[in-house]
Amino acid sequence: MPAGPKGGSAAVKESGQVEAADGAVAERIVCKFGGSSLASTVQMRKVRAIIDADPRRSVIVPSAPGKRDSNDTKITDLLYLCHHAASMNADFSGPFGQIVERFTGIEQELGIAPMIAQHLQQFRAQLGAGVTADFAASRGEHFCGLLLAAWLGADFVEPAECIVIGTNGLVDPQTWGLLGARLADPGKRYVLPGFYGRDPDGQVRTFSRGGSDVSGAVAARAAHAALYENWTDVSGLLMADPRIVSQPRPMAEVTYAEIRELAYMGASVLHDEAMAPVREVGIPVNIRNTNEPDHPGTRIVAELSPEIIQSTQIAGVAGKTSFSMITIGKHLMNREVGFVYRLLGVLEHNDIPFEHCPSAIDSVSVVLESKWLEGRVEQVLDEIRRTLEPDEIEYVPSIALIAIVGEEMARTPGIAAKVFTALAAAGVNVRLINQGASELNIIVGVAPGDYPQALRAIYGAFVPLAG
Repeated sequence: MPAGPKGGSAAVKESGQVEAADGAVAERIVCKFGGSSLASTVQMRKVRAIIDADPRRSVIVPSAPGKRDSNDTKITDLLYLCHHAASMNADFSGPFGQIVERFTGIEQELGIAPMIAQHLQQFRAQLGAGVTADFAASRGEHFCGLLLAAWLGADFVEPAECIVIGTNGLVDPQTWGLLGARLADPGKRYVLPGFYGRDPDGQVRTFSRGGSDVSGAVAARAAHAALYENWTDVSGLLMADPRIVSQPRPMAEVTYAEIRELAYMGASVLHDEAMAPVREVGIPVNIRNTNEPDHPGTRIVAELSPEIIQSTQIAGVAGKTSFSMITIGKHLMNREVGFVYRLLGVLEHNDIPFEHCPSAIDSVSVVLESKWLEGRVEQVLDEIRRTLEPDEIEYVPSIALIAIVGEEMARTPGIAAKVFTALAAAGVNVRLINQGASELNIIVGVAPGDYPQALRAIYGAFVPLAG
């Protein structure tokens, strides 16, 4: 079957355009499809229709098949079960049988020439002989990639041969040359399984869970793509959590920096590490819905377009309720050299990272994830007392943080006034205010019980609430 623009040798340009031997120029698109898009043959046929609709979609990055329904189990979870049982010399035939059923069923229903059973049989022997957890977990993407490549008439690219993951878990720079060479021909269609590569010693290594997003970004950069499409089961990103805000407005466009802030504050977006490869070279990302392929989704870009800047003052609102706060007060603290340094030294001594550190003349607060203080609150507070000899110290065990994020906030008067007017009108008491030097966001802290009401109030100050 046709697999994109044809031609002999090709030159890949930095712009994402591909120039074939006959001089024709086309832009390349890398498409990553999530587990929900590959959970069944019905979904996989949607995937093929999307790929066939645009010949520029020449590099396909699949996840492992996800759940077909709420009672189903993800392939990756079954693989971890098999590995755990095999490592204990226990019987793993139950979960392994489910894996066999899923992959052979997909193969038969799609009419692919039988070949996956042989790979599964080999994998079973490998499990029995002993393999790493990373190797076992990677087989979901591996087998799915084999099936997709056969069905699409595409070249299968083995990630363990061309994606190198360093000891720090990040992509090694040699990957760009290795993978770029494998994806160099624009006249071909490629399938590159997501989620894994190899470590410097040549052993299969996975990214963290959700790492197929990273693989897609890595492929986009290596192929000098014009666009990275991330296909999932939602039509782009929303300006607020739909579980709290009724029918929040979709984001048509958002910047890399904005999405990083929103993701950190709990918004469900791309894997954190998936931004880095494309952000560094300016490749835009498009979040699309496999079930609504005509919806434009959300574009993640370096700079917002003028029409987007004119349409909204903020990118979105997001928050989490999982924080604690320690406030230290001491008269003439501002005259005491190294006071904050010693405070942060206590946290370092206890291996505790902090999130924010707002201060006043005679007081300073540290905000941190509550999990870091579990079982040792008094230990940390006692060390702070001994080290700093404060006049007073207050521990707030639970506080919710809400981030109002937007690239244009720094150039738009009245943003903070809108936020605090809305919170006052909603009867919400603000415990904390913090704004970064970049003026990309405003952080407010409220009691966890006020969190839903505060989020709705802030969102409603910038976007009329539906319903």
